[in-house]
Amino acid sequence: MSVLIVGGAGYIGSHTAKAVAAAGLEPIVFDNLVYGHEWAVKWGPLVRGDLADRALLVDVMKRHSVDAVIHFAAYAYVGESVTNPRKYFGNNVAGTLNLLDAMLDAGVRDVVFSSTCATYGEPQKVPIAEHHPQNPVNPYGETKLAVEKMLHWYSQAYGLRYAALRYFNAAGADPDGQIGEDHDPETHLIPLAIDAAVLSSAELQIFGTDYPTPDGTAIRDYIHVVDLADAHLRALAKLRDGAAALRLNLGTGRGHSVREVVAAVRKVTGRDVRVREVGRRAGDPPALVADARQAATVLGWQPRYPELEIIVEHAARWRERRGST
Repeated sequence: MSVLIVGGAGYIGSHTAKAVAAAGLEPIVFDNLVYGHEWAVKWGPLVRGDLADRALLVDVMKRHSVDAVIHFAAYAYVGESVTNPRKYFGNNVAGTLNLLDAMLDAGVRDVVFSSTCATYGEPQKVPIAEHHPQNPVNPYGETKLAVEKMLHWYSQAYGLRYAALRYFNAAGADPDGQIGEDHDPETHLIPLAIDAAVLSSAELQIFGTDYPTPDGTAIRDYIHVVDLADAHLRALAKLRDGAAALRLNLGTGRGHSVREVVAAVRKVTGRDVRVREVGRRAGDPPALVADARQAATVLGWQPRYPELEIIVEHAARWRERRGST
């Protein structure tokens, strides 16, 4: 069985490619390498291409006898989406439309889509369950919600089977140290905190210390990237068994504040983390925590690495390895 991993040279995509190969399936990575890395493609071939090229997508699916698609390719910087929504709707929505049409043209009917908790917007209740209203507060979240709606109607009209996985804060790295997180620019808290611990020139900005949380800093649900990859495999298997539509949250159900992350980084690295407290960022809610019970019920999925310190340990080990190469 061949699986086309669109965006498979990126952070979560590369970990999923490893999981796909470990399961005895053949990963075919499709990536334009704008944010992905060629060095991260270690399992299966790499096809360099863009979502705008529908003819290439159809050709790849037919040439490699693709049975299913896992779709990660998206621009994902929230702030940039506000200042340049044209870029985000063009790639994330129009690009995905090309992908779905290419799937239909190639006779491929199963797709697992990388969605996000950003589709919910400001939470009305925490933890957030799948039935929570979806009301994004930025163009990035709007593009992901638009794709979820496209998937619904393509399922109704063309028999497309899909899983939309809404995950919270992806974190950590491959425990074997083969791949890990490497963004430019980096915006994720854990790698930024690790840099503030190990680099003399780096400091971590804490955005907001006056939230209505126990220590005044924002709370997030950090989910290990390996656990995310496992959930994608399980969702794909469910589609292959005949499930028509899945919409599931992925998270640990535990929230950790910024200060708790800083404390974990200090403990794991044995070094101080230089921090600078600044004001809140617009649109940052006090807490985002998943209610992921449906994923447990439907997929039989449970995080292997729910502990924050283990997530930080794997991320720090990867950061050290990348710094030495």
